Amino acid sequence: MKSLKNILVYMISIFFFQMGIGQDKNTFTNPILEDGADPYTMLHDNGYYYFMVTRGNRLELWSTKDLTQVKTVGSKTVWKAPSEGENSCCIWAPEIHHVDGKWYIYYTAADASNEGDHSRYVFVLENSHQDPMQGEWIDRGKINTKYCGIDGSIFKYGDKRYFMYSPYVDDHSDIAIATMSNPWTLNDDETILAAPKYDWEKTGERSILEGPSFLEGPGDEVFIVYSAGACWDDNYSLGMLAAKKDSDFTKASSWKRFSKAVFEFSTENNVYGPGHHSITTSNDPSEHWLVYHAKDKPKLGCSQRSTRIQRFGWDKEGRPDFGEPWPLEKVIKKPK
Repeated sequence: MKSLKNILVYMISIFFFQMGIGQDKNTFTNPILEDGADPYTMLHDNGYYYFMVTRGNRLELWSTKDLTQVKTVGSKTVWKAPSEGENSCCIWAPEIHHVDGKWYIYYTAADASNEGDHSRYVFVLENSHQDPMQGEWIDRGKINTKYCGIDGSIFKYGDKRYFMYSPYVDDHSDIAIATMSNPWTLNDDETILAAPKYDWEKTGERSILEGPSFLEGPGDEVFIVYSAGACWDDNYSLGMLAAKKDSDFTKASSWKRFSKAVFEFSTENNVYGPGHHSITTSNDPSEHWLVYHAKDKPKLGCSQRSTRIQRFGWDKEGRPDFGEPWPLEKVIKKPK
């Protein structure tokens, strides 16, 4: 009888969880988007979050003041891949950035007539309208990287702007960085910072480091957090590099490599392949939030990747402490 009662209680709680019953307006549950691979989020100074995910043949953009409501606000297709040419297929991992009063979207694409890693590069669009949901997106072309590659991202630190991406080098994918002369042109100082080294960064088919993002710590360090493994691998996880704030970011020797993953799968919480993240803050902005995709079952390959978000803090050395991925049934307090 006791066992039957426990089963009934569990079934009722699952029903309430799926229906959203019992949650108030200040809480939410993951995922924030069911079909949400390679999520990128930025909080602009107008109080809006701009959000993007991989869509394959187009670029979709979300705009919302409540990041947890992405699935309800709807998106706008701001660009579609042309029928032919070097950016005509495989539109992956878009990121939106605001630079000197204009908007830029960096995205990965390949040539549909010659599709493959050898034709995969990072491209950029520009929009001068105040609102990125409006205006015209102008094609600024392919970024002049040394290698073909994916997952372009930018950041500014001090008086320099930097570009990071994942170049295809021989039989593996690395993390590279370069300074920029403008939002679509790199200077001649591209450097590879890290290549796959540890077992958790490798898969049977290809060893991959990808999806780099920049994070400034509260102490004297900055970080590059990257994804390791592959989307088809349940062990897909996050790794990290750290450098002193006053160092030369374009020198590999400036960066310390962490030997263990800083965020990885949890069989206990039914979270598999967590990765390809971005990092944002609450609007106030006292909280840091990790935005990432993951699967709730093993052996799904690259399918059924949903977008989840969770808060993270800092350890006593001023380094990010991402903890473990939260289960989908966890009721979470919304960003402030």
